[in-house]
Amino acid sequence: MPSNFIEDFIEEDIATERFARPICTRFPPEPNGYLHIGHAKAICIDFGAARKYGGRCHLRYDDTNPVKEDVEYVDAIEDDVRWLGFEWDGLYYASDYFEKMYECAERLIEKGLAYVDDQSAEEISATRGTLTQPGTASPWRERGKDENLALFREMRDGKYADGEKVLRAKIDMASPNINLRDPVIYRIAHAAHHRTGEAWCVYPMYDYAHPLEDAIEDVTHSLCTLEFEDHRPLYDWVLEALDWPRPPRQIEFARLGLTRTLMSKRYLKQLVDDGAVEGWDDPRMPTIAGIRRRGYTPEAVRAFCEEIGVAKANSTVDIAMLEHFVREDLKARCDSRNVIFDPVKVVVTNYPEGASELVPMENNRDCPERGERLVPFSRELWIDGEDFLESPPPKYFRLFPGNEVRFKGAYFLTCTDVVKDANGRVAEVHCTYDPLTKSGSGFEGRKVKGTIHWVDAATAVPVTVREYGYLMNDEEGGSQTLNPDSLSVRTCMAEPAAAEALPGERFQFFRHGYYVADAKLSSAEPGGARVFNQIVGLKSSWKG
Repeated sequence: MPSNFIEDFIEEDIATERFARPICTRFPPEPNGYLHIGHAKAICIDFGAARKYGGRCHLRYDDTNPVKEDVEYVDAIEDDVRWLGFEWDGLYYASDYFEKMYECAERLIEKGLAYVDDQSAEEISATRGTLTQPGTASPWRERGKDENLALFREMRDGKYADGEKVLRAKIDMASPNINLRDPVIYRIAHAAHHRTGEAWCVYPMYDYAHPLEDAIEDVTHSLCTLEFEDHRPLYDWVLEALDWPRPPRQIEFARLGLTRTLMSKRYLKQLVDDGAVEGWDDPRMPTIAGIRRRGYTPEAVRAFCEEIGVAKANSTVDIAMLEHFVREDLKARCDSRNVIFDPVKVVVTNYPEGASELVPMENNRDCPERGERLVPFSRELWIDGEDFLESPPPKYFRLFPGNEVRFKGAYFLTCTDVVKDANGRVAEVHCTYDPLTKSGSGFEGRKVKGTIHWVDAATAVPVTVREYGYLMNDEEGGSQTLNPDSLSVRTCMAEPAAAEALPGERFQFFRHGYYVADAKLSSAEPGGARVFNQIVGLKSSWKG
């Protein structure tokens, strides 16, 4: 595979022996929500680089904010990483290093590089300055080392309320990089932590914890998304101030942006909390749990991430590209099934009453090795509502009065009559069949332009089909709004084989698209409810 700029850096560091240790990367999610498709790209980059260079990749939970974190998210993240096809070489938590981080903070105080500030968050923000104006020094910036140590220890002991004091790095209030204007590195939070309980009431800020976590774990290459580029000087400052030998190298890459897709854990959590979706694994959600339940495959997601590559500038990818890779992956792995939408009854008037037969049909016409199945055929059948019109427009080649069509895998049928109910709606379509036109019989003669699919009415099984539009609408100006019509549910009639689907099993519904038996709503028991999620349609709008 061609290299990218991240791998170029890694190869340069290997060649120059920058690190006296094997290559090590890490994937460091905060356990405050479920991972989404954007994280899938980061996972592929982090784990992929380690795999390519025979190194290690750590899974590390950046659990430094106890207010928003939960063990549910920890479990979900591990499921997602494994589903994508990766296994970590070490499982770590930022909370494992709380004591070490605290000790490092005291060292910074002792070196005159950190101080306790009594200002509120609002006051600190107001004195931070702007891109063109320097910040204003805190009145507590010149506190003595002994006083700062005493106050910081009192913060740890729980003497002060949330927000009453913070610990700030002492760097440069006039720096053109606002991140270096004495950033807060510790805050007070009297909140129980999902792992450490009530042991701590002071917690490190991410920009301080991040470089220490990497350094403690002997990470060599800290691969981050582009918004951390301006934070890199602070990353380096922390480790230089603490005299860390051979510190990690931070490299930034562009985030994944997708059209019609919300890529923010915070906003996705709001949709879950507001009940706008069924949960984090709602098949409309761009979470890895959601696309997994939707029926996407890890192979398709990895192929998509490989195709978009590693960029240095943020951009937005058409979601049709992701759908293309899903569709391409499913072509060879899914069997076909006949499932009828908006069913219309067809009665074959010259077919013997009480008789039936089994018609062979290929499971996947592109993969003959997947074999055939036998589908029942008898006097009464169901066809799709869109496959019959009483008064068709020009160039309509499906069923209408007087027209002959092929019933896929079976016979030629000609529409002879339409029976309506008391309300004037079509109740039955009457047809005759030609027994000499059975598929596979080698007949010669007339040809028909239309072929439609069907199911046997006597053995058909009702199934629930859930079809999805995009969860978000892209508006002018780059904003997004929730699509109120992103889910439709209908009852369809399916051939018996479809009703035997196991949860998670994928199929191509002939002429409709790819579907998966819902892992939560579909029964595994014979005769149990079968609920299918639409994965993706048959046609692609992506121009590759």
